[in-house]
Amino acid sequence: MAYLFKWFVPGMNVKRWVFLALVGVLMLGLGLALLDRQLVGMLGLALDALTNQLVGVPGWLIGSALAASGLGLTFYSFKMGLKSIMTVIRPDPPERLIETLYQHRSLKKGPKIVVIGGGTGLSSLLKGIKEYTSNITAIVAVTDDGGSSGRLRDNLGILPPGDIRNCIVALADKESLMEEVLQYRFPSGELAGHNLGNLLLAGLNNVSGGFDGAVHALSKVLAIRGQVLPVTLENVILGAELADKSLVYGECNVSSSKSKIKRLFLKPEVCSPLPEALEAIREADMIILGPGSLYTSVITNLLVDGIADAIKKSQAQKIYICNIMTQPGETQGYTAQQHLKAIFDHTGPIVDQILVNNEPIPGQMLKKYRTKGAIPVKVDTAALTKLGVKVWPRHLVQHSNLVRHQPEKLAQAIMEIIYDSKAAALERTPVKIYQPSRARG
Repeated sequence: MAYLFKWFVPGMNVKRWVFLALVGVLMLGLGLALLDRQLVGMLGLALDALTNQLVGVPGWLIGSALAASGLGLTFYSFKMGLKSIMTVIRPDPPERLIETLYQHRSLKKGPKIVVIGGGTGLSSLLKGIKEYTSNITAIVAVTDDGGSSGRLRDNLGILPPGDIRNCIVALADKESLMEEVLQYRFPSGELAGHNLGNLLLAGLNNVSGGFDGAVHALSKVLAIRGQVLPVTLENVILGAELADKSLVYGECNVSSSKSKIKRLFLKPEVCSPLPEALEAIREADMIILGPGSLYTSVITNLLVDGIADAIKKSQAQKIYICNIMTQPGETQGYTAQQHLKAIFDHTGPIVDQILVNNEPIPGQMLKKYRTKGAIPVKVDTAALTKLGVKVWPRHLVQHSNLVRHQPEKLAQAIMEIIYDSKAAALERTPVKIYQPSRARG
């Protein structure tokens, strides 16, 4: 109870509004008493007689004035008291606060979406769909062994934070500011090449009881819309069997292999998924694989024990977002059907829909990518249909110096698919027509 008295210590800027609210309630009570003598009995009669004798004004008129004044004073004091508190809690302009409250309430009503992948493709998707729903769970791969993530993994023994950081930034409310801060890369010295966000997660790993605690803590600080989860907390290494029968280990070696990837595996082969990830999959309205590197961002998640089975058992819509361009080393020359077949070869038929790009890519960009060995992914609709999936072609290209999915276009396409499928399901549902029973003679 002691904490209640802290509201009334000097400097809280609350006492005056509490006092005014009490005065307002008292005035409102007196006014109602004068207006309805039957309700309060003798008190109303006494007040009515007193007002007539002292000021010669009918009690009902004074009661109306008191009630109106009391109601107004109560409302004003409540408004000012709330403003005083909210100025400390969230010092935003009133219009910004109202917008935030509206967004929070409306986004909470959005569909439950689980996205599975890694890399920049996943963060692009998250930037878009967070404008439609806050019921988002991003399940992220943890096999990265290159760059800043790889160095922290080797030196500190933590899970690679890079893809996790990108997803947290993408879901942050104030994305542009957070991206600038957390994506800052030190240019020189002992920290050269490290991202500030990676170092922050590494530090939180030690003070939050583990990597999942670090991710949760940073997500809470940034008030992200949804949650970000590593697919597993075990230190797994990605391996691949290539077409030439050789074995390679490490995500960087797998993605840069010259020979075609035949089969992926994890070391250790059996690793436990995060329980929260399985729960999110069970409760999802839609499960999305990708976009992102086919083998090292998408399929690697599906190899974690229980993830693929949970997706198969889920009643959610299941869709794969195919990449726009092929990727040298991983998907050289792959069509959309070959992308999907690679997933099915590892997990079985795990999705029933595929979202593909059919927007033309500018010629200068095509030329730039061809020099690196990348071409647009061919959408072979007939072959995809034979795999038993519904094909959704959409314009998805972001017009910049890189060929990537545009977040808003991607999110809009996903929401259209969700609601189109729901509408189709309603149309297929048989309607029971009430038949009145006939009375027996």
